[in-house]
Amino acid sequence: MKEYFKIGKLAASTGLKGELVLKHSLGKATNLKEVAAIFLENPKDVFIPYFITGSSVRSDTETILKLENIDVVEVARKLTPKEVWLQEEDFKKYAEKSSPISLLGFEMWNDESLIGIITEVIEQPHQILCSIQYKGKEALIPVHENNLLEMDHKNKKIIVEVPDGLLEIYE
Repeated sequence: MKEYFKIGKLAASTGLKGELVLKHSLGKATNLKEVAAIFLENPKDVFIPYFITGSSVRSDTETILKLENIDVVEVARKLTPKEVWLQEEDFKKYAEKSSPISLLGFEMWNDESLIGIITEVIEQPHQILCSIQYKGKEALIPVHENNLLEMDHKNKKIIVEVPDGLLEIYE
């Protein structure tokens, strides 16, 4: 089974020919020129490909996309504000290593105990929240300079000091 990583969302349509604004968290300006398709989830855990026929950089966090068979603004608007996913190989190629989104797929450890695999990264002004599955429930674990003990990119592992009592609320 292929693995998919959420990189952002289609924030708006632009122009008259069905172009879309992708607001992403890849950590650098990119036009995704070597990516054949983005994926939209519909229904849950079913990823539908949308093939890219053109793209351009708008800013460090926005890319303008032209998708196959999306030729008018009315059709493009129906795709907003949907979340956008990339296949693992494309994600690894385009995500900046220093960007918080690069933590997707990492194991999160609390001292010597595996807590879970990071499935989503939510950036906030003073910290990031990492979503993991913990005992069958989604748990949001904060990561910031005071509780991040170690980050191992080679082994895709981070060690954090989880605040007292936080994991217990998810049990």
